Amino acid sequence: MSQASNPSGISWHFEGWDSANLDTPSVQNLLQGAVGPRPVALASTINHRGEVNLSPFSFFNVFSANPPVLIFSPALRVRDGSSKHTLRNVMEIPEVVIQVVPFALVEQVSLASSEYAEGVNEFQKAGLTAWPSLKVAPPRVAESPVQMECKVLEVKPLGTGGGAGNLVICEVVYFHVAREVLLPTGSIDPYAVDAVARLGGDWYTRSSMGLFEVEKPLRTCGIGVDALPTWLQEIGTLDGNRLARLGNQPTIPTMEQSRAIFLEQFPACAFEPTSPEGRAELALRISLLLDQGRTEQALALAMMGKEEDGQLEG
Repeated sequence: MSQASNPSGISWHFEGWDSANLDTPSVQNLLQGAVGPRPVALASTINHRGEVNLSPFSFFNVFSANPPVLIFSPALRVRDGSSKHTLRNVMEIPEVVIQVVPFALVEQVSLASSEYAEGVNEFQKAGLTAWPSLKVAPPRVAESPVQMECKVLEVKPLGTGGGAGNLVICEVVYFHVAREVLLPTGSIDPYAVDAVARLGGDWYTRSSMGLFEVEKPLRTCGIGVDALPTWLQEIGTLDGNRLARLGNQPTIPTMEQSRAIFLEQFPACAFEPTSPEGRAELALRISLLLDQGRTEQALALAMMGKEEDGQLEG
């Protein structure tokens, strides 16, 4: 067992394993518990006899916009190394329709994951409606709000034993998106699509129940946590997330700006901002400003605790 901590105040006590010494079920259990939430691809495929298969896969994601590429991985069965019907189908007919799974369909999709015999139609078993596709042979799921018709570019095996993945690399050739989940901007509304995702064991999560926004530093680089006053990093009032929110600001405020914010927040000015008591008071107010979404003001206030700049003129 090992222990690790960091300036953010997070401390963990670790167990460790060499993956070469673990059996496949143990590795799979760790991976599925650690890597998540994982989006779910509800994949519709067809074989050369025209038999349709429908199955969900959580080893799935988007990997390119130009060209639009999705990859999902039907692993060989752990117990005997046999291949799943989806994998056999895309090897015969290299086409697939990938559907997003909303919460309203999660029980039906789980039912479709059952290991029915080859040739059994999971659309019928799960009570889902098959609609014809425009550019590929497999049908799409009418009940899903987002359906992506794909051509399979390549199937890349990752091994031959049970649990080995097979990367099905797919290019999207047609998007079907329900108007009801589209925003005026053309983006998909995460609340309306209400997608589910997989965790370890039998656990799922629901996107609409845990949404929050984090501003992306796309146009400018943030100043970084290392540019924040040392006292603020060391006092322990702000966790790593809050420090990073301050560090995401593009510029360091001037001392004139900092003094103005200080006097706005503490008009009576009853303490010295560079004293231990003053810094404790500042840290609490900075935390409050961050809660209010006033990040610029919080950063300006943080600068008042610096030894060289925090002195107020009388």
